[in-house]
Amino acid sequence: MKTGVVGLGYVGLPLLVEIAKSGISAVGIDVDTRKVNAINRGENYISDVKDEDLTALVKEGKLQATTDWSVISELDAVSICVPTPLRKTKDPDISFIVNSVEAMVPYIKDKQLIILESTTYPGTTDEILRTAFEHDGKKVGVDFHLAFSPERVDPGNPKFKTKNTPKIIGGATPECTKKAVEYYSMIFEKVVPVSSTQCAEMVKLLENTFRSVNIGLVNEVALMCDKLGLDVWEVIDAAATKPFGFMPFYPGPGLGGHCIPIDPLYLSWKLRGLNFNARFIELASAINASMPEFVVEIVARALNDVKKSINGSTILILGVAYKANITDVRESPAADIIDKLVERGANIVYSDPFVPKFTEAGHSFEAQKLTKELVEKADCVAILANHSDVDYSLICENASLIVDTRNALKGMKTTGKLVKL
Repeated sequence: MKTGVVGLGYVGLPLLVEIAKSGISAVGIDVDTRKVNAINRGENYISDVKDEDLTALVKEGKLQATTDWSVISELDAVSICVPTPLRKTKDPDISFIVNSVEAMVPYIKDKQLIILESTTYPGTTDEILRTAFEHDGKKVGVDFHLAFSPERVDPGNPKFKTKNTPKIIGGATPECTKKAVEYYSMIFEKVVPVSSTQCAEMVKLLENTFRSVNIGLVNEVALMCDKLGLDVWEVIDAAATKPFGFMPFYPGPGLGGHCIPIDPLYLSWKLRGLNFNARFIELASAINASMPEFVVEIVARALNDVKKSINGSTILILGVAYKANITDVRESPAADIIDKLVERGANIVYSDPFVPKFTEAGHSFEAQKLTKELVEKADCVAILANHSDVDYSLICENASLIVDTRNALKGMKTTGKLVKL
């Protein structure tokens, strides 16, 4: 077999590596020449891929990358892993899928298997891919095979990676499902077939809507506890001792990443066209989107308590990645928080061992090494990402004021004032 992956980002490159590790010849296709050239040099740029794995596979000739779409005509199977962001109007932007499909159409070969992995609304695989590939009389399930298999990447997860995360697959026809299951069973430890592409598309949206809604709930509980003078972390930890009927979720400074803040809105957008208001999704999205403003207010209150204002204060942001132990800053709440603090006159410095430069929200910063001097000079230290390899004792011993939005200092004693979300 010779197979390929379109889109070599957080989803595509790890998949390409697993395909090659399974013994299948793998070709990555991307319009970004920097990514293509890096891969062909054996240089890795995705944290969930081991540098030595990529280097070895390229050296052995099992994996390569190209910007040439004509290579599609040589492939037995192609997985599409391109971004699906939201437009400024909060509507789905599937232009990356559409552009990729249009580029592939001239090179589709007989009996080829095409699998879409990009998160999207139910119906996309049929409406976009099937329509495009059947344009010249070809019939799905006969002349080519089409399926949807949602990516389930969790950046930084030490236990579940691409290979050992169960893989959902829904084909456009039963024969398509069969072919896709046969192929992905060579790569993944467990494959879970479902009845249709629409079902597989819905599975992904349910998974991330579940997280979005529950995080929205616990963020609102954090707002309630703030009003009631309670420690939300203590409340959650106590509730989590119940061995049934409760699953702990934790509040934070806001949602980040490409999935949870975005995917549920794909579903609510689709349902609006069917005259259905997805109220849970819209409410959770509104609550989660409000958390950066709440964090800024906590910082303002904390500074006010020590007779300082945001205007003119030096605020050390600890962690700008959207969650712990990753380099990913996509949709990071740190961007909104920094933007709002700067608007109110704050002097911002940040430290993050995973992110050397941060240019979100129209501001450009370089990470500072976390030192005693840096902490002592800060009027407030705001912990926005709880990276595990940060010296939190340095913060506890030298910071005059700490706002901890992640409960990173749980159980630790501080010499200065500590304010928790």
